[in-house]
Order: sequence, then C-alpha cells, then structure tokens
Amino acid sequence: MTEKSSVEIFEENFAQIKKNIKIAAEKSGRSEKDIILLAATKTVDCETINYAINAGVKYIGENRVQEFLSKKDSLCECHRHFIGHLQTNKVKDIIEHVELIHSVDSVRLAREISKQSIKHNKTMDILLEVNIGAEESKSGFLEEELILAAEEISKLPSIRIRGLMAIPPVMESEGDNDKYFIKMKKLFIDIGSKKMDNSSIDILSMGMSDDYVAAIEAGSNLVRIGTALFGKRIYK
Repeated sequence: MTEKSSVEIFEENFAQIKKNIKIAAEKSGRSEKDIILLAATKTVDCETINYAINAGVKYIGENRVQEFLSKKDSLCECHRHFIGHLQTNKVKDIIEHVELIHSVDSVRLAREISKQSIKHNKTMDILLEVNIGAEESKSGFLEEELILAAEEISKLPSIRIRGLMAIPPVMESEGDNDKYFIKMKKLFIDIGSKKMDNSSIDILSMGMSDDYVAAIEAGSNLVRIGTALFGKRIYK
C-alpha cells in the first residue's frame, strides 16, 4: 500500500475535524463560525502548512521560537500565533511577527512583552495560561492566583489580555477532563466580569487533538490541533 502524503493526510483529517467542530459548536448553542481552529504546526513543513492555509486554515501556531523564525518568511498570509512556552529573552524575537501570544504564565513574562511592545509601538494581545490541574510539571497561574495576576498585568502598557488558555492533565478515559473544562469556563466568565483595563476577554483556548470536541461543548472557542490534523509527527 502506498503511504499517504502529508497533504492527503491533511485533507482527510481537515474535513472530519470541521464536521466535528460544527456538531460540537451546535451542541453548545453556537455556530462553527464561533470557533477558531488553530493549526499547531510544530515540525510541519512550509509546503504542507501553505496547502492547509490555501484550503481554509486561517490560524497557525508555532511552539518554538527558532522554528517559527525559520518558517515565517515562507508562509502564506494567515493569522500567526505563538503557542509554546516563551522565555523572556526570546520575546524580542517574535514580538513583531505574531498577533497573539498564548501561554503567558507569569507577570515577569507579561512585563517583558509590555516592554518590547512599547519599543515596537504596538499593543500585543495575550492569553493567560492557567495551570488548571495544579500540576507541578506545568507552568501557568494557579486557579487561586489568576485574578490578582490578571489585575497586575492589566495595568501594563501596550498589552491587552484577550482571555485564558489551559491544557488539562492527561487523563485515562474520555470525559475525565470535563471538570477542568467547566472550571476554566467559570474562570473565563469571572475574569471577563472584572472589566479590567487593557483587556478584551473573548478567547477561551482549551482543547487539542484528543479532547477538542469536549472542550468546545464546554465553551472553548479556540482549539489548537496538530496531530489530528497533520498526523503523527516525529518531534526532535
């Protein structure tokens, strides 16, 4: 049997994912147009990414600064996000090239984003990362820390809080993450009700290849999908 190309794999997966998103959105009382599908493109070659963009993928996200920088000039026009863990000394390298930074996991990082944004005369949109499972191995704000941290970050110039993101713990059974998704939706509503300065709370990012359907049903409006879209990849 001939091995499928990366483009063929994408085509099959993209069609099914769009159907799944439509059904999940309708279950939550929304339309598929209310959900952002962000293609997580770590290790995916530019040719495949551009094919995906031309096929209708409007948002892409990279996890690693150097990989993003090596690809950025070869990609078609799209919304470009940085979705990985970001070190403060790398902020200056991407600040001009992305429109949203996910995974802002500390006030220190937010201060550096603010500093670099001022230098480049722009306002950078960010998501605050929540360590919703209180896992020692993960970064992010604990549930009880979030509001105070958000209030401090909201006072920084040239930065705008757009919402929250989280990656729940890896669970054994389907549906086990629902409690975390429900917690995140509540936090999202709570933080939006604070009407903080420099904020426009409209993005709740949760859900990846294995759990995006449940996440959308629970209220997510941005899902980050890599493996389910492009197939399994070898990470270096």
